[in-house]
Amino acid sequence: MASLNVYSVLVVLFLTFGALMATKENDQIIKENNCETKMCLPCVLEAFTSIFETGSISNKCCGELVVLGKVCHSALLKRTLENPLFKDLTPTTIIAKSIQTWNNCLALIDSPSPSA
Repeated sequence: MASLNVYSVLVVLFLTFGALMATKENDQIIKENNCETKMCLPCVLEAFTSIFETGSISNKCCGELVVLGKVCHSALLKRTLENPLFKDLTPTTIIAKSIQTWNNCLALIDSPSPSA
């Protein structure tokens, strides 16, 4: 239970501090790393659906997400959360789903494929 409280405090601190510098910093990270060109549109939509709605992400798109990298994934997520279209979403829920999607994809890509 204590770890849940620590996690909650860290998320709140992250959101508070992150909101102060997020827009300029995220745009710079996205531009410098060419984040918007590293995934095909169908995979971007799958990842978006798995994080912001209810959906799953295919193995192929998990591979593209992992190649995109954690830095780009985080910057794109933060920039999306800054968009007024998503103001009614709960950031802590979205961040948790984002972490879950990332970890699931990372585990899938890192796991050895079965031998033929």
